[in-house]
Amino acid sequence: MVESARIEDLRRRVQKDPASIAFAQLAEELRRAGALQEAVDVSLSGLAIHPSYLSARVTLGRALLELDRLEQAQTELERVLTGAPENLAARRGLGEIFNRRGHADEALVHYRAALALAPNDPDLEESVASLSRSLEARPAVSPVEEAVASSALEPPDAARDLSTRTVVALEGWLDAIHVARANRRA
Repeated sequence: MVESARIEDLRRRVQKDPASIAFAQLAEELRRAGALQEAVDVSLSGLAIHPSYLSARVTLGRALLELDRLEQAQTELERVLTGAPENLAARRGLGEIFNRRGHADEALVHYRAALALAPNDPDLEESVASLSRSLEARPAVSPVEEAVASSALEPPDAARDLSTRTVVALEGWLDAIHVARANRRA
């Protein structure tokens, strides 16, 4: 890890005043520098004092995502969206989480919502196009058929997980509709 003067300055500020919101900047700089576990630790310490600091939760979620701790990252990023449904980084992060898990439908919902927030982002455009192509290429199965087939073959916990994913996907679509309507009004 490369130590920078900025990181050292922020470390001193947080050590001098542990209740300072500078912890969020420190955590983000650590994340960018590749000190992911330290970024998580700093975020958690600061969020214990400032639990509603959403940008710090985004940094925490992104660091957890980079550590491949997908469930924890998802929890943090969904918490951010509860308070700020138009948070681009949280939307993008959730898209990546669902994509890594192989849940293209849910990933596409979040990537489309992110693209509505950042319409000229080439990475998001490519993610949406790529996932759309992959979904078009698979055989058409209705969500009900998929749920019935999955729940018949999977144990109850897996069926409950499918239900949770379905609710998350529906919430994502509702959020995307909200964003689209807000953009039309603007």
